[in-house]
Amino acid sequence: MTDKDAICLEALSVDFDGRFQLNDISWTIQPGEHWLITGANGSGKSALAAVLAGAGEPLSGSLSGLPARVALVSYEVQAELIEAERRKDDADIIDVIAEGTPVAEIIDEVCKDHTLAQTLIDKLGIRSLMDRAFRKLSTGETRKVMLIRALTSRPELLILDEPFDGLDLDSLVWLQAYLKDLAQTVPMVIVLNRFDEHPDFITHFAYVNDGHLLQQVERKDEPALAELHQLLHLKTSKLKVPAADPAAQLPPLNPSDPLVRLNGVTIRYEDNTVFEKLNWTIEANQHWQLSGPNGSGKTGLLSLITGDHPQCYVNDITVFGFKRGTGESIWQIKQYIGYVSTALQWEYRVGTGLRNVIISGFYDSIGLYSKSTETQREIADQWLALLGMTERADEPFNGLSYGDQRLVLIARAMVKHPPLLILDEPCLGLDDMNRQLVLALIERICTSKETAVLYVNHHAEDRILGIDNYLALGDTPT
Repeated sequence: MTDKDAICLEALSVDFDGRFQLNDISWTIQPGEHWLITGANGSGKSALAAVLAGAGEPLSGSLSGLPARVALVSYEVQAELIEAERRKDDADIIDVIAEGTPVAEIIDEVCKDHTLAQTLIDKLGIRSLMDRAFRKLSTGETRKVMLIRALTSRPELLILDEPFDGLDLDSLVWLQAYLKDLAQTVPMVIVLNRFDEHPDFITHFAYVNDGHLLQQVERKDEPALAELHQLLHLKTSKLKVPAADPAAQLPPLNPSDPLVRLNGVTIRYEDNTVFEKLNWTIEANQHWQLSGPNGSGKTGLLSLITGDHPQCYVNDITVFGFKRGTGESIWQIKQYIGYVSTALQWEYRVGTGLRNVIISGFYDSIGLYSKSTETQREIADQWLALLGMTERADEPFNGLSYGDQRLVLIARAMVKHPPLLILDEPCLGLDDMNRQLVLALIERICTSKETAVLYVNHHAEDRILGIDNYLALGDTPT
């Protein structure tokens, strides 16, 4: 084995559109090595991985030894593909409804092993989605398509940025086993926020902070690995949820009415029934965890509650005292809801400062278009302090890392202390320290006697203390 066979980064500095910079990176990946890149949100983990796929503008130093075929799966690549689909829609003829590119075509664009593609389609359970428009998939379904694209491109280097996030349990178990076998022939670089999820074939760990590669640890170096693990599991000990704005009281609800009542609801698309005859009631200050595999209808169920699903008007649904379809406005509904989801994050593409993003939660707007009060600004600053972002109050939101964006949007959802807080995979993309912070904040809200929490997740270890009600789609609510 020689340096000629290795991938070598020598004193490499790379700029990413003026928003972030990797600095003086020296790193060698030898044949047979599999690396895990870890670090806090915004540290540069994803940027370092993306450099190996050709992203960024080199400023100094060198990068050599990259193979011809490099496959990257990441939130950024996923978002770029979805944005490309949206641009196709914008370019379509007026009055023509764009269906979007079918999943089968999205996969075929880069596929070099069609036999493997068919196997992966079946193993990941997306055979029924082949004719569906890619942009209409759920987060987990989209991630599966991205994985199939990468794995069937015959990569000589496979880069996976949070490959396990958003997958249901069966798909997760299968993918972990598949990657273990693949590691015998294909070198991998994996980015993970959940350090405890690292595959056992990982041979080396890279710790990134503030755009610098600070530590490179071999798995067999147990003392150094223990220190790295401890660093990544730092927790915040003192937590205080900022108070609501006393001048921004919502119209009072009838305390004897449930927040949500679904009576025999069904979601059906032509001959595909997602779920049917579902009865579900959410009482005030009652906390629920919603689970189910990809495609089981979790996102659709949430959109029935929020009024964003067209079939909410053909179902028997009452929310916050309003029976859907009786003349109520969607904003009468949404004023009582705080919401965090990956879809919202994709829509929240604004350059406004972080303080204003949090304040926009008082107005349920994407961006801030009203003059804020001094009290609202003080409350937003309290949230920023809690998130460790006090010095970043005026930074543009669209310049943040994926994980930091999620933290700010969670604060935005919580800022008005809504009667119902819907958290659709709120920990998706967060590192261990920020995940524990978010989970602790949600626990506080659960005990505040002010907000009912509806928590959607795939990770069993992220269960929230104080949530005692569970709905797995296809089962009966407990």
